[in-house]
Amino acid sequence: MLARRYTVLIADRSSGVVRRLTVSLRAVALTTVSVFGLPLLIGFGARWSSNAERHQLATTNRALQIENGNYRETTGELTTQIQSLEGVIDELGARSALDPAQARAMAKLPAVVKAKAAGGTAETSAAISNVISTSFSSPEDTFGVLRTLLQGLENRLRNVRKDVERQEALAAATPSIWPAHGWLTGYFGGRADPFSGEPAFHQGLDISTEKGQPVYATADGQVVSAAYSGDYGNLVVLRHDFGLSTRYGHLSRFNVSPGATVHRGDVIGFVGSTGRSTGAHVHYEILANGKLINPLQLLTQPAQRQ
Repeated sequence: MLARRYTVLIADRSSGVVRRLTVSLRAVALTTVSVFGLPLLIGFGARWSSNAERHQLATTNRALQIENGNYRETTGELTTQIQSLEGVIDELGARSALDPAQARAMAKLPAVVKAKAAGGTAETSAAISNVISTSFSSPEDTFGVLRTLLQGLENRLRNVRKDVERQEALAAATPSIWPAHGWLTGYFGGRADPFSGEPAFHQGLDISTEKGQPVYATADGQVVSAAYSGDYGNLVVLRHDFGLSTRYGHLSRFNVSPGATVHRGDVIGFVGSTGRSTGAHVHYEILANGKLINPLQLLTQPAQRQ
């Protein structure tokens, strides 16, 4: 049916000219479909394109929401870790606070002793300051800065912990209490020999009290020896960290054995008058790297009778 052809006559009345126009039904149908169908196709295409674009936008939005959620979660975790590390550092700082008297004793230690306990965190602290002042404009930059800050805080924490542990060890090793309760009867330095009256050098302190009174370790350490030793009589020698050691002479008897670990305040023996002695007392010496130092400069309280 669409193959049929039709002739259209067009006559000009004024001139009598007649024109013939032959068309096929197929061509008319195609033209009609084209005229009316093209806008529909364009409309459907535009709608499809719009739907596809909306779908793409929705997909992108969901991806951004997931990414943003991950970003917030990761940022929150890093921030929590940073705050936790800062809290630990603050706790270590509070823990490092020493008793004023103990701090004064440590301050009077020889430089060679304090040098062995020296530490520092200036480099790490400066690195953290540089990270904090860094600007960033993207999540990757933010993550990078937070991770760098976290790493810097972890390094600082290690350094602070080492410093605190080193300071605590030095405090524990510093001989700072009196070895016995009594009266100070002999000072460090020059004096007249109690037996001959000749000028002599006294290597420690003499603290007099009744025989049998306890003698205390003045710092944490290890018993090097507990034996009779010439003029010292019954002598206990303690080795402490950082090159420090102490001696306790003229004891009546021992309360420790070689190799034992002792803490400040532990009873290591009892007052006596063994060896070259004129009466019941404890002779007390402090050595730093083998050199005698005046025990009075490290004692944190006056000698007293209790």
